[in-house]
Amino acid sequence: MSRSLFHHSRIQIWPNSRNMIRPFAPEFPCPFRDDEHPRARNIVEHVLGLDQETLAAKCRLMKKALADRHRNLEDILRHRYEEIRERLPICARASDQAKLVIGAYFSQEYSFECAALFNPSVVLHPRQEEDGSRAIRFLVSLRGIGEGHISSVTFRTGSWSEEGGFVLDAPSKFACAAHVEKLKGDGSIRIVCDDLKDISEAVLFPTTDKQRQGIEDLRLCRFVQEDGEVEFYGTYTAFDGRTARSELLRWNGFRSFEMHTLTGSAAAAKGMALFPRRIGGRYMMLGRQDGESIWLLDSDDLYHWDGGAKLISPRYPWEFTQMGNGGSPIEVEEGWLVLTHGVGVARTYCLGAALLDRADPSKLLARTPEPILCPRVKERDGYVPNVVYTCGGMVHGRTLLLPYGVADNFTSFASCSVDALLKRME
Repeated sequence: MSRSLFHHSRIQIWPNSRNMIRPFAPEFPCPFRDDEHPRARNIVEHVLGLDQETLAAKCRLMKKALADRHRNLEDILRHRYEEIRERLPICARASDQAKLVIGAYFSQEYSFECAALFNPSVVLHPRQEEDGSRAIRFLVSLRGIGEGHISSVTFRTGSWSEEGGFVLDAPSKFACAAHVEKLKGDGSIRIVCDDLKDISEAVLFPTTDKQRQGIEDLRLCRFVQEDGEVEFYGTYTAFDGRTARSELLRWNGFRSFEMHTLTGSAAAAKGMALFPRRIGGRYMMLGRQDGESIWLLDSDDLYHWDGGAKLISPRYPWEFTQMGNGGSPIEVEEGWLVLTHGVGVARTYCLGAALLDRADPSKLLARTPEPILCPRVKERDGYVPNVVYTCGGMVHGRTLLLPYGVADNFTSFASCSVDALLKRME
């Protein structure tokens, strides 16, 4: 069924070895910790004890190894030095070269998307080309996994046209070093990428305690306010190694990202997805509080979500184990198009779709009795076998553009007619 419904692009996004610089903070094991003389102080004292010739040689070697892999390397290392100086006043004795070397000792390269690059979502790019072509620009978010199975969010851009299909822009070879600012006492933060030249350089890496093991499965949402202003949001899963909960990403441009904690009982679960506009003056969300069904929630506060009601529950064999949403609902003439995933035998993930009433999304109008996309033979194997998964598609005209993750490993692209998809529903 999936082969006759979707046109599959040959374009794929695979894991790669792009690097970012992140803080490194070695400590002694618990029995040997000494708050008066921490391990970091030992390292700083070693650097301050180097003679000028050795220090200069060390600085040259460090620059040779890293400068062509990271733009504005010295600024990054000076910023890291300043963070260490706030903890260790002894750093004030450092020369300019010693500051760079100290910054380097407390930094590390991290390949943030070397193990997997999957679970994408897509929205219309805020900057469209005005060259007379019929191609549209889009923005894709991806979940990257690196060392320690830590998840972060990265981005790609591209275009699509009926004639040419999907075209991806080459990502920058650099990843942007970001600064973190606290927004309020609840753990919300702002990620600032001052040096960003291209959105593909942005990396949203775990920063807070609630995120420390991963930022997972961003569901992008191009949100239109009641006055017509467009903002970009995204719901994602914050994972601390034991507990997963939903948080909200918000930004108006690509150099600054706000990451907000959510309150309320519904936020204590994963898989939330925001409707792209208010309905009846209220924000609406899809959720998955019970881990089995898709729920519908509404709120007058974007950051607080309680209650909700079951909207779509497992009915067919391919979704008997559980169901979930596949990103923010997409508004079409007939209603709200919701991409879904179902889990069946052998923990196989397949994609489906449902249609909700435009004025009253609590009314389920139709759903697909069979999967619309299943793991194909060449897409079954990977880190997690037998999985296809999406965090959001978009509709242009009457065509559904669908990026999807394969086997928790890489990302593929496909498109289909909305009319043909609706005919599969009952």
